[in-house]
Amino acid sequence: MRLAPLAVLAALTCAPVLGAQSVANHPDVLGAERLFSAWLEGQIAYKQLPGVVVGVVHDQQLVWAQGFGYADLAAKRPMTPQVKFRMASHSKLFTATAIMQLREQGKVRLDDPVERHLPWFRMAPAGEDDGPITIEQLLSHSSGLQREAGDHWTTWAFPTAAELRSQMGQRQAALPPMTRWKYSNLAYSVAGLVVEAASGQRYADYVGQRIFGPLGMTGSSVDADVPGMATGYGRRMPDGTREVIPFVDARGMGAATGITSTVEDMARFVSAQFRRGPAGGDRILSSASLREMHRVRSLEETWTTGNGIGFSVSRVGDRTYVGHGGSYPGYTTQTLIQLDGRVGVIVLTNTNDSDPGGIARQLMQTVGAAVLKAGATKPVAVAWDPAWGRFAGLYRGRFGDQQVVLLHEKLVLITPNAPTLDGPVELVPLGGGRFRFTAPTGGGVVGEVVRFEEAGGRVTRMYTGDSWVGRVP
Repeated sequence: MRLAPLAVLAALTCAPVLGAQSVANHPDVLGAERLFSAWLEGQIAYKQLPGVVVGVVHDQQLVWAQGFGYADLAAKRPMTPQVKFRMASHSKLFTATAIMQLREQGKVRLDDPVERHLPWFRMAPAGEDDGPITIEQLLSHSSGLQREAGDHWTTWAFPTAAELRSQMGQRQAALPPMTRWKYSNLAYSVAGLVVEAASGQRYADYVGQRIFGPLGMTGSSVDADVPGMATGYGRRMPDGTREVIPFVDARGMGAATGITSTVEDMARFVSAQFRRGPAGGDRILSSASLREMHRVRSLEETWTTGNGIGFSVSRVGDRTYVGHGGSYPGYTTQTLIQLDGRVGVIVLTNTNDSDPGGIARQLMQTVGAAVLKAGATKPVAVAWDPAWGRFAGLYRGRFGDQQVVLLHEKLVLITPNAPTLDGPVELVPLGGGRFRFTAPTGGGVVGEVVRFEEAGGRVTRMYTGDSWVGRVP
């Protein structure tokens, strides 16, 4: 049963966002919210889940957030967007952000060997010629390190930073660096110690001052048993019971799995991924650094999932998403962010068998898709000039022929002797007889300018980027 749903429209920055109110109140968005809510209520009822909080972000706005079920079953405390959750592996996004900030400050490089900042970081390599493990390899899950730092997922006794350090000399890497994508909580625990060494601050202090503070994430903390937490529950056992799980301190692994937050605070972090410009204020990183974090650095063997810097990257259909998932004693979480559409979804749950990844995909396909459509801005198009039809024709160069074909108020470029007409290149008007070369792949001059040279009242050449071909009379 759902208790006390709470829908909010919350501004995440001081700057107004044009159209945000209309997106939140768009009939298609409201309908998608009802559709998703009906489905999620069924999931909670049939699977006997304690509670779920969801949020949908459009650019700089949290356009919808709602709690379902209970934050505490015994007390019948309703789930709301203000309830706090252990964010589990979402902590890695904040650790990676901290490293990138320190990089912008000139204190670390991604290609730095970890030993440069942590001289004690020495272990037996997997092979004789492995080379040093770098910071980038820690952050992209390509270091080859073991997944864990001990038996903490069984005992819940997470190691301290001193214990991590003392263990390192007794360890051997599982794989050579850059062999394959290999998820590692140990690697991110080490990355958190790099943050401390490079910044001169405790990890929790650095993240609080440099990330939580500028973003207004007032409900977030690192490994603190704070008021307002959702009660964590274990998986549903065959007899229908769930274990009530007490607060578990991640200790020396806080950089990998120790952060606590809310859906509203995580919405602020998601919105930060859409900001552009130099670092400063609530732009916790420059847009250049964000692009690097979102770009794939290592891939799973299937080539459909992998990692950027901190961010998981996945390809579903024709969409690419960044984000992360998380699992911690009593909590599971998921974010999915569609960068091109400036849409993100957040799912936080207080049990270990709720499938937040599946919930997030349904949320993105319903409410997220409606928000994407309602909030889409049409690019300002250059008005079609019928005189541009004179550019249609056959052009010949040393490496082959190209033909510009006039469609209805559109020019496309094809290779006339190609075996198919798949994927013709559209020449998008820029004005002044100049066009943009567009293509589904980056092998050609995609994104560059196409222009035509004329002499004596006729078209003589077509330039694509820096090269040109002559017009066939």
